Amino acid sequence: MSQFDNVSVIKKSNLFFDGKCVSHTLLFPDGTKKTVGVIFPSSLTFKTVSPEIMEIHSGSCRVRIGDGQWQNCSAGESFSVPGNSSFDIETNEPLDYVCHFC
Repeated sequence: MSQFDNVSVIKKSNLFFDGKCVSHTLLFPDGTKKTVGVIFPSSLTFKTVSPEIMEIHSGSCRVRIGDGQWQNCSAGESFSVPGNSSFDIETNEPLDYVCHFC
């Protein structure tokens, strides 16, 4: 899917890690929420509250979920992160993503 239809967009951007990650929140009519954003070249650690699915649209990265093993993830792939957890992500290029909150 290359676009989302019939959504509301929160105009204020979400800035994390001194601007190394920038996203916007999308609100869907059924009450679900997603963010669409970019991670600039960096090594970051995110903490989760609810389960998330990170869908990569362009670029590539290395990801470690919790204390697990590092895995590579590229455009067209996704990874899942449990709630009340964390993930480390490293990228050497801009990474476009959609985060689905479950």
